[in-house]
Amino acid sequence: MVIAFVRHAHAGSRSAWTDDDKLRPLSVKGERQAAALVYELRQVGVTALISSPYLRCVQTLQPLSEETGIAVTVDERLSEDSSFEVTLSLLEHAPDGAVLCSHGDVIPATVDALVRRGMFVDGPAALRKGAAYFLHRDGGTFTRAHYLPPPDIS
Repeated sequence: MVIAFVRHAHAGSRSAWTDDDKLRPLSVKGERQAAALVYELRQVGVTALISSPYLRCVQTLQPLSEETGIAVTVDERLSEDSSFEVTLSLLEHAPDGAVLCSHGDVIPATVDALVRRGMFVDGPAALRKGAAYFLHRDGGTFTRAHYLPPPDIS
């Protein structure tokens, strides 16, 4: 079965943002990326939408939430600077068809940990904003990850 692990879509400039970074929203480009992700992500047979509490992550999943009628829930284990151990604990218990949204530091560290456990990855270790991995699980073990590039919104 499959779990989608998504890096949030494009957000406004971190250096230009003067408020709490947790409140930094998607840019216009990011909003278009989030809308374009719906088609690809719904292919996992969405059963749950789980996001970092950062606004840009929640907003990345919002169009999929509107499409599926499934509410986005937040989980601190997907926050920036979360260790791969805590993120793995969430992944291991996530239902098949879950779509998780996190950050550019958390996803590569977690995927690297899964590779050390034997998972095969068919894409880059670092994800661009709006990209995802489809994590394939067999009997509770993550066996392979398929890379999904960011949507082409040009």
